[in-house]
Amino acid sequence: MEVRIFVANATFTRMRSLMSSLPRLPRRQFLSTTALGSLAVLGAPAVLTASKTDPPLVLGEGDYRYEVSHDWPQLPAEFSWQTTHGVAIDRAGCLYVIHQGKPELAEHPSIFVFDPQGRCIRSFGQEFQGGGHGIEVRQEGNEEFLYVCAYRNVKTIAKLDLAGKIIWQKHAPVESGVYAQGEEKTHDIKKGRDRFQPTNFAFLNNGDFLLADGYGSYFIHLYDKDGNWKSCFGGPGKGDGKFDLPHGLWVDDRADRVPSLVVCDRAHNTLQYLDFDGKYLETISGFGLPANADTWKNLLLIPELEARLTLLNERNEVVARLGDDVARITSKAGGKIRMQPEKWQAGKFVHPHDACFDQDGNIYVAEWVGTGRVTKLRPVS
Repeated sequence: MEVRIFVANATFTRMRSLMSSLPRLPRRQFLSTTALGSLAVLGAPAVLTASKTDPPLVLGEGDYRYEVSHDWPQLPAEFSWQTTHGVAIDRAGCLYVIHQGKPELAEHPSIFVFDPQGRCIRSFGQEFQGGGHGIEVRQEGNEEFLYVCAYRNVKTIAKLDLAGKIIWQKHAPVESGVYAQGEEKTHDIKKGRDRFQPTNFAFLNNGDFLLADGYGSYFIHLYDKDGNWKSCFGGPGKGDGKFDLPHGLWVDDRADRVPSLVVCDRAHNTLQYLDFDGKYLETISGFGLPANADTWKNLLLIPELEARLTLLNERNEVVARLGDDVARITSKAGGKIRMQPEKWQAGKFVHPHDACFDQDGNIYVAEWVGTGRVTKLRPVS
């Protein structure tokens, strides 16, 4: 940082000296000449960025308007996105992004951390390459920790500190009785209701946490704070406490609501509400493959794989649909668009897979697309 400041000051001094030596010119000619001089000294990209006059792109309407910054965080040149999956925010405002990763790139990080300006400040998580999926930040006392789900050929959950050091790591809870023999030691990508393919977490006030086995058994597992399995509920079925791909979880404790668990029952296109013992409460329909959930003040945020974000108020009434490109993405040709970034449209989403709020109500969206994409939405209402 000191080097960058020094260079900037030195550059400014050279520019001021150059400008003072120029002959006096008419205003229009002066602006043209100094712009060219700036290009020579600073380089074209900086000048083009500074002189950009396009108005910001804004989504939504009324009280729910957001300025859009697609591809907001940038990776260092030596890394590449390999299907972005999850996002989480710590109390300092740093953004944690996990991508699935490729098992053949075993030394490539699966988790990247960005400061509030979108600069990459650290990376880690090589052990989750090929299966990186869910990620959450949880405060425990005065400390914060990362909780990570990895599916496919990795099949694990883990608790890490914010620098990436593993506190504990667990595999299939075979004591639950819902998994194939030896599944806790297996790292293949076999699918089925007797396989462990965890997707996301939710946290309870007593220190316990819940885990969705969204691609495996379709059960919701309860663990204590040390990662010891306690019980489970749910499983495959047609609803009312049974699931078809329970992909995301969240504890909905917004004001004026009885705290309860919201489950994104993705293949049923619904949200199911349950109490913390797994007793069915209600179902909310009208979604397109809901993938996860988050809350901020009175809002519930649902990223939908079918090309939009949905915001609901404390009565679970829809108040905004953001970046809606459902008709195009769900068309016959839409399935291929996730691998064709040249066909993505500004201000439209392709496949939102996870989204979270920060403390100021900004929204960060990770999309399930081949090249990866993380978008920032800044409230402007």
